[in-house]
Amino acid sequence: MLTLDFHPTGRHFLQIPGPSPVPDRILRAMSLPTIDHRGPEFGVLGHRVLKGIGQIFQTKHPVVIYPASGTGAWEAALSNVLSPGDSVLMYETGHFASLWNKMAVRLGLKPEFLGLPGAEGWRHGVRADMIEERLKADTQHAIKAVCVVHNETSTGVTSNILAVRKAIDAAKHPALLLVDSISGLASAEYRHDEWGVDVTISGSQKGLMLPPGISFNALSPKAMEASKSAKLPKAFWAWDEIVEMNKTGYWPYTPNTNLLYGLAEACDMLLAPEHGGLEGTFARHRRWGEGVRAAVKAWGLQIQCADPAVYSPVLTGVMMPDGVDGVDADAVRRIIYERFDCSLGTGLGKVKGRMFRIGHLGDCNDLTLMGALAGCEMGLKIAGVKLAGSGVQAAMDYFGSHPAPVALQKAA
Repeated sequence: MLTLDFHPTGRHFLQIPGPSPVPDRILRAMSLPTIDHRGPEFGVLGHRVLKGIGQIFQTKHPVVIYPASGTGAWEAALSNVLSPGDSVLMYETGHFASLWNKMAVRLGLKPEFLGLPGAEGWRHGVRADMIEERLKADTQHAIKAVCVVHNETSTGVTSNILAVRKAIDAAKHPALLLVDSISGLASAEYRHDEWGVDVTISGSQKGLMLPPGISFNALSPKAMEASKSAKLPKAFWAWDEIVEMNKTGYWPYTPNTNLLYGLAEACDMLLAPEHGGLEGTFARHRRWGEGVRAAVKAWGLQIQCADPAVYSPVLTGVMMPDGVDGVDADAVRRIIYERFDCSLGTGLGKVKGRMFRIGHLGDCNDLTLMGALAGCEMGLKIAGVKLAGSGVQAAMDYFGSHPAPVALQKAA
């Protein structure tokens, strides 16, 4: 008999940087009966989720919700504000920045890919000074948008979005600022309005702790105005009908009702004042990241992100040392999965086989991370990787000596 139960005892340790584990509370909310998406109950749900997700993005302007993955929200962002042949400045920080660039080409745009050379460039965040210099050289204002990734899921680097905004302003350039915060939202600090972002892209399966299937565009008034003259083809992705109908709590298409139940619950969990609200959520993730990095440093292994100032609170990339015969990062991941029922993120693109990724986001806690780190340490030793010391002990020392603030100790 065919079975999909690969984890017969205990809970699987899903420590990839998304999709993240879904809390039981959200699973229960998603199990509610499906309702009429044109009936009065749904209007109440629609208003609730639109209000909540606006607070998560920290915006007073519309947030468009799509029944799609983050890739769909990428396309929506580009197609709503740009026209065929438009020049776009995109910054390469890793695999997902590269995929967004590839999409821009396929949509008939003319992206210019800026960044530091080679795989080393993937170890650093966005260089706002390079963006400023390039925009100052664009005296004819041919560049219509600047596209950057907030938290690069493939590398564990979180870029300074406010610095990018200031660079665009310093260049006195009218380009729109489009930001991918698919893995950053609800885990790393993000302020759509305050940071002057025109379109923020995100998805449900990371810090929001939902299954994949919902994506978002948070808009600025400047972006909405640009959408009125943009000429790239769009129908399903078009903002205007959605924003207008959202005023009544409804959508112009069939929404994914049960995922919206889950989204309403996720917003309640993340915004709960007794758990510290958004600031508490960010603090919780920063602390988890510090504990995991303490383990990696104790092992004597390099962290993929080379700049401590932009370490991600969402995930940590662990680089494999040279000289381990016949063993790359994927072989280590396979050992950890097969022996200890723990899934880690693979290296992507330029760093495939050279690193693995430990997620520390969403529905986890100190002991979840301790279990994952123990699996990593055992797997590395089995693979023949010589470690400088015990990362498990280092993480225990960190978490033991850095307790969570009282408001966070019972956080969901």
